[in-house]
Amino acid sequence: MSGRPEQLFPLFAGIETLDGVGPKTAQLLEHLDITRPRDLVFTLPHTGIDRQLRDSVLGADLPQVLTVAVTVGQHRAPARKGGAYRVTVEDAKTSFQVVFFHARGDYLQKLLPTGQRRVISGRVELFDGIAQMVHPDHVVPVEEAGEIPAFEPVYPLTQGVSLKQMTKAARAALSRVPQLPEWIDPEQKRHADWPDWHEAIAAAHAPETLADLAASAPARARLAYDEFMAHQLTLALARSKLRRAKGRQTKGSGALQARVLTALPYAPTDAQSRAIAEIAEDMANPLRMNRLLQGDVGAGKTLVAFMALLIAVEAGGQAVMMAPTEILARQHLEGLRPMAEDAGVVLEILTGRDKGAERRAKLAALARGDIQVLVGTHAVFQKDVEFRDLRLAVVDEQHRFGVRQRLELGKKGLAVDVLVMTATPIPRSLSLAQYGDMDVSVLDEKPPGRKPIKTAMVSTARMDEVVDHLRRAVAEGRQAYWVCPLVDESESVDLTAAEERFKRLRAALGEGVVGLVHGQMPPAEKDAAMGAFQCGETSVLVATTVIEVGVNVPNATIMVIERAEIFGLAQLHQLRGRVGRGDAASTCLLMYQPPLSDSGERRLTTLRDTEDGFRIAEVDLEMRGAGDLIGTAQSGLPRFRVADMERQAALMATAQTDARKLMSEDPDLTGPRGQAARILLWLMEQDQAIRLISVG
Repeated sequence: MSGRPEQLFPLFAGIETLDGVGPKTAQLLEHLDITRPRDLVFTLPHTGIDRQLRDSVLGADLPQVLTVAVTVGQHRAPARKGGAYRVTVEDAKTSFQVVFFHARGDYLQKLLPTGQRRVISGRVELFDGIAQMVHPDHVVPVEEAGEIPAFEPVYPLTQGVSLKQMTKAARAALSRVPQLPEWIDPEQKRHADWPDWHEAIAAAHAPETLADLAASAPARARLAYDEFMAHQLTLALARSKLRRAKGRQTKGSGALQARVLTALPYAPTDAQSRAIAEIAEDMANPLRMNRLLQGDVGAGKTLVAFMALLIAVEAGGQAVMMAPTEILARQHLEGLRPMAEDAGVVLEILTGRDKGAERRAKLAALARGDIQVLVGTHAVFQKDVEFRDLRLAVVDEQHRFGVRQRLELGKKGLAVDVLVMTATPIPRSLSLAQYGDMDVSVLDEKPPGRKPIKTAMVSTARMDEVVDHLRRAVAEGRQAYWVCPLVDESESVDLTAAEERFKRLRAALGEGVVGLVHGQMPPAEKDAAMGAFQCGETSVLVATTVIEVGVNVPNATIMVIERAEIFGLAQLHQLRGRVGRGDAASTCLLMYQPPLSDSGERRLTTLRDTEDGFRIAEVDLEMRGAGDLIGTAQSGLPRFRVADMERQAALMATAQTDARKLMSEDPDLTGPRGQAARILLWLMEQDQAIRLISVG
């Protein structure tokens, strides 16, 4: 797969090689991300104008674009320079005016000669009760009326480029579209009734009705599918590369797991048992596991992850659990410790803070295999960290750990199985786009004993009531979080906001009751403040959003989020999930500053009305769009020109199945359909995939 296939060369030439595209237009088209004929081919008309010939403007619902045959009457030049030049015309039922500004009379006499018949098309509006067509889009002799399309496609435009220029450039680009071999599964194509690629491109650029512009129109659906297919093939290639890398069979005996399950106060949910079984099966398989464990706040991911860690230990190996930050790593340690004791397993932590002799001792114990389960930060990746027999890596919080790092882990020469955990429920369409290279287990049930969290919206005007409420709760021995917003990008401003709130609450509730954590603190201070709250020395913790992920204090039953309207939905949901972890009923107070914007109100009411993270994620996706939801820049999310990830999730799912099927039948893409798929990858510029094949 040396270079781009020759039949695609004309599509990847410079845009100015197209007829009618000069250097100036080429520069303007860059604003639409169009730099080559290929980009024009995938820039489809977004709407269309009905220019069907009618007999009269009479009875039309104005204003609208109309096309009529007229007899040209009298010309009236403007009385003063720059005024309106008017031509009276008559259709089959009525007369109206065609109006031009800054026009030359001699040119207009030629365009609309008095007494002659012409077909004109343009927007007709009423001015002072008289119908007028200002600057018609088309004026042609009757015998050339066929040149005006009955339905004219309208392309996205940019300043300085007219629809005429854009249409001409698109036509020129279309003339270069080659016939390409078919990469879609023939069965799928027949079932969906899709046209061939070449036909689909032509049809998408020549819609005949508004229905042809719909995403579901066969030509458009097919082109959207092609984009999804190319993206899913890239992910499938990455997946098969990870899987083809020799894995190891890790079979657990179940003995350690049984000890933990017996000690549990209640049975795992069906979703947990299902996930544990899927993971055990993957680990026992000689292929390398690459699985995503997706669960809502409080769905019990820790138990599932620990069972996976135990399978590795039961098989005589070691396992590691990695977290993005020191605080989280310590939390995992706390969360796993009681289970490790039940199982009788040696658990240790390694972070950037381990130095000198202590670090050396831990490294030696790892290399000997004395430490069975290691919890750590990315410090675990450092050169001098060696395991005796590492079988499984559990990675917490996917967002900071992309496909690239997953491949890195493999490069450590460790044929480790990888389990990634995320507490962010992701709508199906996005999880397919982002994690299409992984197999997914979803925890969609809450374990028994978790009480619903009561969520209420409170205006900042009622701050005193909230503080009174806190005073009573603290007197009863309960604990609360008070989250201050990151209002400004500059940490210093937030800092003062958080410090102010801290001082005021301390004054209201008493010395030693309130703690403070924010991003600017030295790590040791942060840990001390968190520790004091965790063990109940302080009752109220004022924090900027550093507490968002994973903090576990079962006695904390109140979450106050100040200026909740400026937080994102997913973030609010994560914050709320910090309470409701113990036996007592919990509340979450969303404090907002009125007046609320429409979107602010929708976010807060959605949160108030549901605790289902997947539902919340769907609303978030509707409100923000995909790129925003996971920050396109760092998410590696594809930017599709035709396809719409949110609305065409089902197509994305089909593309995933199809891509995986093709990879299993033709792993090196050398068969006829595989060769066609290679052309698709070049056409869609899936460089990552192309590299994977060439090093393949």
